[in-house]
Amino acid sequence: MADFVRTLSREVLNTGPKGAETREWLVANGLGGYASGSVSGAVTRRYHGLLIAALPAPLGRVLMLSQLSDVVIDPDGRSYRLSCRDTGGDPAGGEAGEEGQTAALQEFRMEEGLPVWRFRAGGAVIEKQVVLPHGQNIVHVTYRVMEAKAPVQLRLRPVMAFRTLESAVDRPLAGAYRITAAGQRYEVSAGPDLPVLRMAIEGGDFPMTLDGGIRRDVYYRVEDERGYQARGSLWTPGYFSGEVGPGQSITFAAATEDWWRLEALPPADVLVFETERRRRIIQNAHPALREGAMAELVLSADSFLFVPAGRVADQMRARAEGDEVRTVIAGYHWFTDWGRDTMIALEGLTLATGRHLEAGWILHTFGHYIRDGLIPNMFPDGKDRGLYHTADATLWFFHALHRYLAATGDRDTLRLLLPKLREVIDFHRRGTRFGIGVDPKDGLLRQGQEGYQLTWMDAKVDDWVVTPRRGKAVEINALWHNALRLMAGWLREEDGEAAARPLSELADQAHASFNARFWCPSAGHLFDVVDGEHGDDIACRPNQIFAVSLDHPVLERERWEPVVETVRSRLLTPVGLRSLAPGCRDYKAKYFGDLRARDAAYHQGTVWGWLIGPYVDAWLKLHPEDKAGARRLLEGFLPHLDEAGISTISEIFDAEAPFTPRGCISQAWSVAEVLRCWAKTES
Repeated sequence: MADFVRTLSREVLNTGPKGAETREWLVANGLGGYASGSVSGAVTRRYHGLLIAALPAPLGRVLMLSQLSDVVIDPDGRSYRLSCRDTGGDPAGGEAGEEGQTAALQEFRMEEGLPVWRFRAGGAVIEKQVVLPHGQNIVHVTYRVMEAKAPVQLRLRPVMAFRTLESAVDRPLAGAYRITAAGQRYEVSAGPDLPVLRMAIEGGDFPMTLDGGIRRDVYYRVEDERGYQARGSLWTPGYFSGEVGPGQSITFAAATEDWWRLEALPPADVLVFETERRRRIIQNAHPALREGAMAELVLSADSFLFVPAGRVADQMRARAEGDEVRTVIAGYHWFTDWGRDTMIALEGLTLATGRHLEAGWILHTFGHYIRDGLIPNMFPDGKDRGLYHTADATLWFFHALHRYLAATGDRDTLRLLLPKLREVIDFHRRGTRFGIGVDPKDGLLRQGQEGYQLTWMDAKVDDWVVTPRRGKAVEINALWHNALRLMAGWLREEDGEAAARPLSELADQAHASFNARFWCPSAGHLFDVVDGEHGDDIACRPNQIFAVSLDHPVLERERWEPVVETVRSRLLTPVGLRSLAPGCRDYKAKYFGDLRARDAAYHQGTVWGWLIGPYVDAWLKLHPEDKAGARRLLEGFLPHLDEAGISTISEIFDAEAPFTPRGCISQAWSVAEVLRCWAKTES
């Protein structure tokens, strides 16, 4: 099998004022933990670090190792820094061990989704690679001397502040650290309630010099731009130092795992096994996804699938039942698993990539979480109980199950979940939490409760719900109708026509009411909400596309074309759909600034990459022979793989050219929908 490598040359990395600093890399460990940073090595976000460990509740994800400051001293005695850092222009930001000039970054590569840097440090060429063994809170950073006329000296200084992922950069979990050594093993601890960070060097004689525990002030540029605390203190106990000869390598290893896990495999074997695992993932994917950019996205898809390490009781329950817990990280760096995102992304992340068993585990996992007819909206980091404030995630569950059954024919899973799905329908008919329930007058689903944001347009700042959309939202009712049709079909197959008839009649009522209520003749498109707090909302939003795109479209056929044309002409961009059309009240062209400014734009024009999926579905319903045209709709994402998060797709983009990527650098449903649609549009 061919290697899968994306290379960014020195010329590309030097593009713009901060070319290497604004591009980021990420490697996940399958537990919810990860390593990530800027290509330049500068720590610009509170979420950057070499080891963000996924730990049992109440800790959740914890930043254990922020950075490895690395200096090379070439055979002529000149010092070169490999990783730069941002001190915000503070000349006092330097520290011992970071003397010398910055090494020239020759290129940056993602090899099978693993980051590799190539530096020239005087007469020496050094490569650096980061690997996270799958399923372990372990990181390996390997340095290889590719060219040198004699051994070079390498000085590695671990820099840390134990801090929960969402905490401000000036709010570490501990104020004092303690380091202990036993031979070549080193442990940093910060109290009985926190994990121990274990460190060692493999492949050479690299003793650690303890220099009293230096603290340094770091400026987090992106946090400053986003309106958060931007200066924090990091601590370092000292540095490792030793020689590496030409053609040789050493590996710095760090972990929260026990020593026997950390030392179980040599780093070279870990790299071989992880590379082979990634190649198998690509080989199992749909044939259209096994090469080029799509193969990279298949590996990106892998980063979102995880065992929630913090929810120990759930894992024990599932294994006692002969099952496994799986779920989906909605996006990196700050999202946890969200029900809506998981159900929308399930097909692209698992079914298109040949991971059918894991798709079933995800459905089983969320089936277990159903309460009061709802699946969770999200799980807060460090918590083992979900929050349920969502009107659409549960309806997307029906959609995801349908796509899973179409791919696998797994009737056992259907029969396992059917009693729970009956409860879901009953709760929605009677009414459940957050004002979610069917209006008996017209059979449409309404939702809304003061202080809650229940649809996917869910921005909220303090007590301000930016897009409340209370009432009967267009995509909620498209999903409700789709769920009723799917459920009626399953009941018909399992229990006969009599069992299906009540739901078919309810679906017929919803269909008739939808077409009577949602079409706006004066606008030539669908209302976004009817019977809302302020009447019917005429805002031109992408939510109307679901009335066409779902497996059971709720919109009458003669109105498909004007809806799709409205979305094409007013909302379509090369990287997804705008969340609000230009010219509408509250439209925002850019997403930037502090939290309030950003959330004011989040669903008010900002482009969402995942929405390209339902648009492609709707386009192909109108033009079933135009797979080539549908494929072209996806090509705008290809150049994006060289920016923001390398080899992945961002959460959102500015509403107007140049469509600057914003938000999370890697978003599950963005990646999933491009993969799904790329496979769907294969000739």
